[in-house]
Amino acid sequence: MDRDFHGGYPDGGFRRSMGRRAITDYGPSMVQWMRNRQPRFKGGARLEMERPSPSFVIDMLPPAASVQNAADAIPSRHLHSSLNKIKHPVNIVRWTPEGRRLLTGSSSGEFTLWNGTGFNFETIMQAHDSAIRAARYSHGEDWLVSADQDGVVKYWQPNFNNVKAIQAHTDPIRDLAFSPNDNKFVTASDDASLKVFDFAGGIEESVLTGHQWDAKSVDWHPTKGLLVSGSKDHQVKLWDPRNGRCLTTLHGHKNTVAKTLFEPSRGQLLATCARDQAARVFDLRMMRDICLLRGMEKDLTTLTWHPVHVNLLSAGSNDGSVLHYLLDEPNSPPGVVASMPPYDTPDPANAPPQTIYPAHRVQYAHDYSVWSLDWHPLGHILASGSNDRATRFWTRARPGEIDCFNDRYHLGEKDAEAQGTWDRRGGRRMMREEEEQEMEDEADGLVDQKMPAKLPTIPGLPGLPGLPAIGIGSRENANNAVTQPQVPSGTANFPPPPPLGAFPPPPNFDPSRLQEMFPNGQFPPPPPQFAAQGLPPPPPPAGFGAGFDFSKMPAGMFPPGFQPPPGFPPPPISQAAGSALPGIGGTANGGSEGGGGGGVRRRAPLPSQQESLMEEQRRGKYRSAR
Repeated sequence: MDRDFHGGYPDGGFRRSMGRRAITDYGPSMVQWMRNRQPRFKGGARLEMERPSPSFVIDMLPPAASVQNAADAIPSRHLHSSLNKIKHPVNIVRWTPEGRRLLTGSSSGEFTLWNGTGFNFETIMQAHDSAIRAARYSHGEDWLVSADQDGVVKYWQPNFNNVKAIQAHTDPIRDLAFSPNDNKFVTASDDASLKVFDFAGGIEESVLTGHQWDAKSVDWHPTKGLLVSGSKDHQVKLWDPRNGRCLTTLHGHKNTVAKTLFEPSRGQLLATCARDQAARVFDLRMMRDICLLRGMEKDLTTLTWHPVHVNLLSAGSNDGSVLHYLLDEPNSPPGVVASMPPYDTPDPANAPPQTIYPAHRVQYAHDYSVWSLDWHPLGHILASGSNDRATRFWTRARPGEIDCFNDRYHLGEKDAEAQGTWDRRGGRRMMREEEEQEMEDEADGLVDQKMPAKLPTIPGLPGLPGLPAIGIGSRENANNAVTQPQVPSGTANFPPPPPLGAFPPPPNFDPSRLQEMFPNGQFPPPPPQFAAQGLPPPPPPAGFGAGFDFSKMPAGMFPPGFQPPPGFPPPPISQAAGSALPGIGGTANGGSEGGGGGGVRRRAPLPSQQESLMEEQRRGKYRSAR
């Protein structure tokens, strides 16, 4: 069947059945590892060694369970491709600190959140007015700072509430980083400068100048007061953020430096990549490069370290490929002699760096340049954002799975179709269905974000949820008499309110006591014109006040011989300037402004600032210019 019934739609519509959505649940692996782990000096987890067989899928462990085997964490399998309804190049991908969602920033200035397990759309928001160029979470996981093409930096809470925006630079900001204690952050801009800001106040503290061209990347050491920056002038500089002094300059590249990144676990290594088809790894203890990364066909655009394995480095290329390097394995191709690491040579300070080739390459990961890579905090999923407007998720292959190495992301569509692992027509149909599913998810998410419709209410009175407004909504209701409101269905059973004019007597009411108050012992009858309708009597006539002749009232309004008590009726409120109630207009001004109905309280106009200033100047104040 091409179509099946979907009962979730309120109109009973139909929805085309979609393929199964791939999900990655790390819960069972984590629970199994926590139940069977033991100290590393005792051998780690008490489980059978994993073997290349599908039956060992249940024995898969997270990367933290095998810190000595980085090859198990290489993401060679494609999980999912996520696309927005309105597609834009993805410049930034960042996992949230708890790893439940992936945040992407596009060239349209939008933040998009994707589910970290099912990879479906969750929400989208317009975060910046221009392209988002950088975003970074604080180490305390309490704040997100983002920067855009216009040089604006914004502070975000975990619920994406924007609390501050500062104009940090006049040129585009290319990168930013937090200090180890989150008290400061640094930005790198196309104006060839680095700026250090106080995070709490958003105040610029120092400007680091020394690059001769655009600053493309910056990073703060995970534990020390040390900055590294890469620029378009081919230089990598190390800075002291306290006094803004340049400590040293590394001349290892021959073109624009695209990314500089400290190793986050120990902080002893520094990785850099440039547009000279090379990436280098520097040892800060020796202050020299120890590894030269080769094997790419185009320039590298981004780098990222694995959060658990220190020797695993992933890189994105300008041709859309994703490469993974193991720094302790040269992986030299056939016919190439493996080089020796500088640590094993007699003269480590002057030995050439060791050449490292990729341990795994996903040649056709994206169609265009890969702009950003980021690892899940557990290290089992790699997210990539590209200029082809797609966000893709990658993970390790399951035991015994070999088909993932022959898919279209490794061989290309043409070769994969020749081997039978890719059907061009079926694959495009599947991609189209995935896009339609993402569009539906995005539409549903946007509908969920809409505010509930406001019920019509009487002006000036708050609306009562669940009760219809009185006299609002239709002309028929406005012309008819006041009707009794209906009790909404699904609520508790309680008697409806009585109609106007027929309210029940108060509790402990004694009719005999009321009869004693009248000389003849009879209740005064209501006016004849209102007795049949059960409505309250009309307002008093004009001139009602002190000295009013009650004999002019309609017959039956008061008992025979009725005399008003002393002081009744009260005198009218004076309309003098000092005695009028604030905010209530008098009859001298026509009762109400703007043709409003009688009896409606209206706020008096606010005093003019110009008149207040003139009054103060008459008193001798504010005459001299400051």
